[in-house]
Amino acid sequence: MHHRVALAWAGILGATGVAAGALGAHPIRGALDAAGMGGVWETAVRFQLVHAAALLGFAGWLRAPGQPQGPCAAWAVRLWVAGTVLFSGSLYALALRGPAWLGPVTPLGGAALIAGWVLAAAAAFAA
Repeated sequence: MHHRVALAWAGILGATGVAAGALGAHPIRGALDAAGMGGVWETAVRFQLVHAAALLGFAGWLRAPGQPQGPCAAWAVRLWVAGTVLFSGSLYALALRGPAWLGPVTPLGGAALIAGWVLAAAAAFAA
């Protein structure tokens, strides 16, 4: 996995996470609070921004000379991106009264995030 891939995803997830946070704090705050979904939106934003920051740090680690470019590192990045999209994306949709079938998608995203962290640790041990 090239470090630029992780860096690009960090930028995308970071920028959209900040935008989602601003959206939830201002234009749609009243609607979210009225539906009792303000906390759900905040959780989605928090997880998105945490994983954007993790991807940023991981990109720096991948860039360093002699660091692993193996399958564990590559899959950690992929799983963090997919997990963030599934976890935070499903929470955003549910907070905006999306279809109920999205509810079971959230834990799948969470499982992908956890697996990404496990693979990031495995990549460190492979270094």
